[in-house]
Amino acid sequence: MGDSSCPTQLIDGDGVYNVSGMENFMETMKLDECGVSYAIVSILGPQSSGKSTLLNRLFHTNFREMDAFNGRSQTTQGIWLAKCVDIEPCTIIMDLEGFDGRGGGEDEAAFEMQSALFALAISDIVLINMWCHDIGHVHGANIPQLQIVFQIMMWFFSPHKITLLFVIRDKTETPLEKLEAILREDIQMIWDSLKKPLKHINAPLSETFNVEVVALSSFEEEEEQFNEQVAKLRKRFFYSISPGGLAGDRRSIISASGFSFNAQQIWKVIKENKLLDLPSYKVLVASFRCEEIANEKIASFSNNEEWLHLEEAVQNGIVPDFGKKLNSILENCLISYDKEAVYFDDDVSTSKRRQLESKLLQFVQPAYHSMLGHLRSKTLEDFKVRFEKALESGEGFMVVANDCTQSLMSAFNEACKDAGIEQTTWDSSKVREKLQHDIDAHVILVRKAKLSELATFYEKKLNKTLSKPVKVLLDIANDDTWPTIRRFLQRESKTALSDFALALSSFDIDQTTIEKMLAKLEESAIIIVEYMAREKARMVLMYMKDRFRTKFNNNFNSILRLWTREKDIKTITKMALLASLKLLSVIAAIRLDEDNDNVEKTLQLALVNIPSSSTSNKSIQSLDPLASSTWEDVPSMRTLITPVQCKSLWRQFMEEIEWYYGTCI
Repeated sequence: MGDSSCPTQLIDGDGVYNVSGMENFMETMKLDECGVSYAIVSILGPQSSGKSTLLNRLFHTNFREMDAFNGRSQTTQGIWLAKCVDIEPCTIIMDLEGFDGRGGGEDEAAFEMQSALFALAISDIVLINMWCHDIGHVHGANIPQLQIVFQIMMWFFSPHKITLLFVIRDKTETPLEKLEAILREDIQMIWDSLKKPLKHINAPLSETFNVEVVALSSFEEEEEQFNEQVAKLRKRFFYSISPGGLAGDRRSIISASGFSFNAQQIWKVIKENKLLDLPSYKVLVASFRCEEIANEKIASFSNNEEWLHLEEAVQNGIVPDFGKKLNSILENCLISYDKEAVYFDDDVSTSKRRQLESKLLQFVQPAYHSMLGHLRSKTLEDFKVRFEKALESGEGFMVVANDCTQSLMSAFNEACKDAGIEQTTWDSSKVREKLQHDIDAHVILVRKAKLSELATFYEKKLNKTLSKPVKVLLDIANDDTWPTIRRFLQRESKTALSDFALALSSFDIDQTTIEKMLAKLEESAIIIVEYMAREKARMVLMYMKDRFRTKFNNNFNSILRLWTREKDIKTITKMALLASLKLLSVIAAIRLDEDNDNVEKTLQLALVNIPSSSTSNKSIQSLDPLASSTWEDVPSMRTLITPVQCKSLWRQFMEEIEWYYGTCI
């Protein structure tokens, strides 16, 4: 087997360390010159799982491979060593004989454990070769062996950072993510079960191991694809000790010159230390058989008709007595396991029972969550219906909300208890929190709608209360119009605000929000009055003409005037004009405060009491009080008709009523 990789048997099948062979390997490969720039890679896995084949294609070594035509048999005996070809830094490969490959017996099993412990003690990267169909099976994944050697390594060797690279062979259609999740769970389970030294008692798995997972196609059936995947994997071993590399996080590095001595001493400790009491074959058999029984029970459970009907039913809605039914199915499965595992080691069978129980619970957990989801949805819908009906009773909003919430949440809690599974401590608090959040959100939504309805109701009520009286007062348009409107507005607003505040008190909202809503209602009352005034102002010319005709044609008692020669048409006409001017002055501005203004006086001066002297025309024009867009003492926002608009309206008014009085004025 001599070639550039220099394959060397480091430890023979009887456990003898090859001192001379190792010295020759060190010298031939010039390891002394590497310093700490080197990496050790080993491989573990079942017999005839293609470990040597993988190493030879991955690292271009020349380990002996199994001849498929001669059947499956042990190819590698002991531990072999070789140097990677064309990979930097210097990478040393160790090929170990496969597990379950030495014909049985406790001595043989012990050697397998010792070899695995040796590989973990000196390697930077450990490849764990396994068949894809063995994922999830205790022995297929080498779980018992790893658990044992991990435990011993924790106590007798200072743990150093190792990369465990699981290589899944003959990958099936199962997604790699699912396979990786199972493997990581198994490794975490091993780690959690270890009895650790005090200084490592709380150490996380990541402190000692980096776990990586890759998958390869079948070498025999998909050789081309297999070779492509191996070539891709090979690239990951280049500069493996650099930061970010496969072994970039290793610790306690020994110079390559001391590698041989260090390996020899570690092997000596492993072989001679009587405290390394590796488990008997009975325990291994118990682990294997109990694992098989557990897997059979999981398979049986997954095909159980009662379970399948329950699972299907819970997908579609709430299942009465869900918890009781599921508890019965699970209990029967565990009882069946107990009957078959009773003859094996108690510790092992108990441990496997816990694992079985854990896997069964993982299996049924989605159905349990579906049940909780249906309970949450139904409770929320029941709350909405009950809440809406309760609000119709006329009780206070928050009283109804709190009563309905408490009642429905209590019913939900009881339903969750009934749906619970005895073997678990699963917490439904997150679903309960989600339900509470949804109920609270619905209450807020309904409250917002009810508050909006309430505000609209009082706005409409105010509109109905104010509109007609304000319109009548504006139609009258005399000196008492705006004072009366102010008093009326204050009285009706006060009543509405009082009633509105009382109604708001049942909604349990903060004072700031209440004040804002009251202020908005008060503002809406003002807006109603302003709207009526603006509508009046928009048609003021028509109202002025109506006012003039009424005053011109009727006497003080609103009786139709009888025209005789004694009637003073000029005086009557002027009185009618002044009445129209009064209306214009009243409508020209909104007067909801008690401030006085000179609108009427200004209009009289400019439009009725115009001097007849032609000599003063230029002076009057230059001092025209209506040649402006604002009134003195009247804010622009309260102005309905500007001075210049009044002047224009009056001119148009005079033109349209001229036929009433001819040349009498």
